[in-house]
Amino acid sequence: MTRSLLNSNMKRNCLSCSMGKFLMLLMILGVACLMLIHSSPAQSVDGLGKHISNTGEGKITSFGGSKLGRLLRKPPRLPPRLPPANSTSGLSPNLDSKWIDRQQSVKKAFLHAWLGYKKYAMGYDELMPVSQHGVDGLGGLGATIVDALDTAMIMGANEVVSEASGWVETQLSSRISQKGQVNLFETTIRVLGGLLSAYHLSPVEAGINSTSKAIYLETAKNLADRLLSAFTSSPTAVPYSDVVLHDSSSHPAPGGLSSTSEVSTLQLEFNYLSTLSGDPKYSIAAMKVLEHLKTLPKVEGLVPIYISPHTGEFSGDNIRLGSRGDSYYEYLLKVWLQKGASRDSNLTYLHDMYEEAMKGVRHLLVRKTIPKGLVFVGELPYGPKGGFSPKMDHLVCFLSGNLALGATKGLTKEKAMRDNLLNFEDLENLKLAEDLAKTCFEMYSVTSTGLAPEIAYFHTEEFSEGGLDGGNKNAEYVNDIIIKPADRHNLLRPETVESLFILYRITEDPKYREWGWQIFEAFEKFTRVESGGYTSLDDVTTVHPPRRDKMETFFLGETLKYLYLLFGDSSVIPLDKYVFNTEAHPIPIEGAIMTE
Repeated sequence: MTRSLLNSNMKRNCLSCSMGKFLMLLMILGVACLMLIHSSPAQSVDGLGKHISNTGEGKITSFGGSKLGRLLRKPPRLPPRLPPANSTSGLSPNLDSKWIDRQQSVKKAFLHAWLGYKKYAMGYDELMPVSQHGVDGLGGLGATIVDALDTAMIMGANEVVSEASGWVETQLSSRISQKGQVNLFETTIRVLGGLLSAYHLSPVEAGINSTSKAIYLETAKNLADRLLSAFTSSPTAVPYSDVVLHDSSSHPAPGGLSSTSEVSTLQLEFNYLSTLSGDPKYSIAAMKVLEHLKTLPKVEGLVPIYISPHTGEFSGDNIRLGSRGDSYYEYLLKVWLQKGASRDSNLTYLHDMYEEAMKGVRHLLVRKTIPKGLVFVGELPYGPKGGFSPKMDHLVCFLSGNLALGATKGLTKEKAMRDNLLNFEDLENLKLAEDLAKTCFEMYSVTSTGLAPEIAYFHTEEFSEGGLDGGNKNAEYVNDIIIKPADRHNLLRPETVESLFILYRITEDPKYREWGWQIFEAFEKFTRVESGGYTSLDDVTTVHPPRRDKMETFFLGETLKYLYLLFGDSSVIPLDKYVFNTEAHPIPIEGAIMTE
């Protein structure tokens, strides 16, 4: 090789340059390479070219890698860098462009919804987008603002974060001290939950929105201190349903009964506030409810949908997983997960109650339709000795994701199987989760608009009603699903896309993303109001649906958030480190990540 080199043209070219010039050229090239590949010592870089910085609450991931990498690689299409300490915008270079584009479409929908609210209803609880004004249906605490705040943080919608946080800083505390009656449950899940999630997702770096972060927690404590009267005023462990904020008083609902789901869906929020504040009073009050419910008689783990705060006993026989019953079952699992699951032996009773209830669901409530065999969850309106009703609220569609979460504890199915973590019952629940997800999606597919009704009935051997299909005659399950005239409205609800998000994270099956995209497109086509916002509908079975003129807070707080996360990177708000409260506000699992 040496002889060949000396005898080649290269010999003459090299010899024509002095040795000094040659060495100088090598040195210049070496310095240039060092400058290009240099990375800041304050950050580490993972294999995807992402800078990872440690903060007080976890890791912040910003994309870019080395300077050389940035020169050689086209930068991914990312929204502005998210301030929160525990997640980025949800986009990652390992997402293909189709899902990046679809995720950005959801973000644009969120910005359009916020635009309408900001223009016509800023400070009100909800927007009426068709008539272009605001309405206070939740006590006048600006519920849409607080519900949407952490969604904006997750999406990296920094202008919305600034507007919403500014309102919270200047307006919310005075509203809390001056307003009258609010519902304990709705205020806890939307406003208290929203404040706590915003606190957690806010940055911890000195000087960046530190004032907002402190105000979120102080406002949450102020609100919770007033809500505590619902617990202290009641003669039993079951709280009253309504609170008068300005004088911190409380009273039962008209008729005296509380919803079972409402009294048992306060614990995630109050537990986390105790963790953040260091004051156990919030957790103690809320957990007494579940401790009391443990002692009450049940039907194979299932419970009636009403309970009396005066006697502490269930009232009536109606058993269902729809309205007034749903989130009781959700929080049995999620509170157990929040407190570190098996690490806290004092709370194993919650997991036992959850498992018993899911056995009861499979035994007493699960049926199949004819002719196509869709799996659905019905009701026992008169208890186990009464007749079975093939009725299923859209609200029941939360159960699919909850079953999957309970089976794998947030891990992917592949990892859980590989580590031999799933028992037979887990596999049964996971199968039921996937079957129910299909049924919930088909509730959308059978209608003329591609949007689900509020309530559906199912064709069984014992129950049939003709002429009440969803309008889409080409749908595969058009003869299995019955939609009565009074049930044809759509309120922009999140439960189906919530379950699609969880099932995609756990199974990694891309069909759940595709189903979510079809649902999102239907929302865009039929519920978008051009002047700003999105509206609920009166009848999803017609291609020209009448508009109901209301944008529920959960459309921004839940529906669009779950769609955005469904289309994004699964490392953002991972299911083995967070639980979502029933209003989709992410709350960290104790011990899974650092919290303040």
